[in-house]
Amino acid sequence: MAEPEFTATGVRIGKRLRSLTRAGQVRINDGRLELLTSYGSEIDSAPLKAVRASQPWYAPEDRALADLDGKRYVLTLGDHDPAPGEQGPPTARRFVEAVRRAVERRTAERGG
Repeated sequence: MAEPEFTATGVRIGKRLRSLTRAGQVRINDGRLELLTSYGSEIDSAPLKAVRASQPWYAPEDRALADLDGKRYVLTLGDHDPAPGEQGPPTARRFVEAVRRAVERRTAERGG
């Protein structure tokens, strides 16, 4: 199994006003975006072509929206980038960029 293109742990995943997990995982792997519980159980997943990720202007910097096949999730990731050479939680901005890069890469691989 290949290494995931993006992984974030300790992510709060919610749907509308309901919190689904406070320590979940977000992973981009094999052309899919996966939302997982802290135990690794799947909350939802979708192929990258059916995913939209954004960072709303009205929300704090640590929040991102992920739309998977029409189902919207609010993700609360780390609120700052780690210092150079240190590991830390990925920010919402890095998540959105990772989704865009993965979609672009998949499109380029297919020649379209």
